[in-house]
Amino acid sequence: MQRPARHLISLDDLTDGELSWIVDQGVAYATAARRPAPVLDGAVIGVHFRKTSTRTRTAFSAGALRLGAQIIGFGPDDLQTNSGETWEDTGRVMGLMLDGLVARTAGPPEELRMLAAGGSMSVVNAMTEDEHPTQALTDLVTLQQRFGRIGGLRVLYVGEGNNTAAALALAMTRFPGSELHVRTPPGYGLTKEVLVRAEASAAQSGSLFDERHDMADVPPRLDVIYTSRWQTTGTSKADPTWREVFAPFRVTGRLWSESPDAVFMHDLPAHRGEEVDAEVLDGPASIAFPQAANKLTSAMAVLHHCLAHAA
Repeated sequence: MQRPARHLISLDDLTDGELSWIVDQGVAYATAARRPAPVLDGAVIGVHFRKTSTRTRTAFSAGALRLGAQIIGFGPDDLQTNSGETWEDTGRVMGLMLDGLVARTAGPPEELRMLAAGGSMSVVNAMTEDEHPTQALTDLVTLQQRFGRIGGLRVLYVGEGNNTAAALALAMTRFPGSELHVRTPPGYGLTKEVLVRAEASAAQSGSLFDERHDMADVPPRLDVIYTSRWQTTGTSKADPTWREVFAPFRVTGRLWSESPDAVFMHDLPAHRGEEVDAEVLDGPASIAFPQAANKLTSAMAVLHHCLAHAA
């Protein structure tokens, strides 16, 4: 009997065991001395991006090929959803031809749920407007590789409460003893829904999560300082003075005064002199580019989990 398709549309789709398996497998792919086994040999995976992408699209395309799959690329105007076909019908047809679909819509997650409704094709969320789960998995793989653990780490996220921040909050709070301190500009914080989910997750796991809208009393002895760009892919800000609101949340070397051993992370692309100073991004504390390299290894782990059913 054919097993039902596995999806990764939200981090909530993963059990704690599955989340840990993907992280461990991502680290294993990152540290392997040999070419990975072709666990997806014979699979055909669609890659559909309606918004720009350098790291995520390249990672999933290269990762699928490295694991033995074939890929079909779809541009933003290639699907008949643009001419009125329903997401359900599109997913039903794709499911007759594809084993998996990696999609960046930057729209509501319900679109991906409708694509997955047929049940025969695995659907992976490469970014919706509310959550960027594969970025969070990249971040977890990077933390595990760097520190040998995730539980117990003290992380500061500074910047907009965007889909990267949302995914980080939903991921970090799954690990007992971890601390995630989020500092977002007033009016640009995490959504109420994400706050509720993250707080519930932290209460269940025994982690610490908080969000504030100022940069006063930043916790000392941090392990990680993280930011993302101020203009999220596919979005714009209505307030013409928004940069003034964001200015205090720029990551500068001053944040290391009480956390001299902290590493710096960024989901990239970065804008030096805007959300982060060049001396930080290009300095010795930065692991932003090794983090980007783990886009590939975490993508391979996600594809392995969703399509090889080996977890």
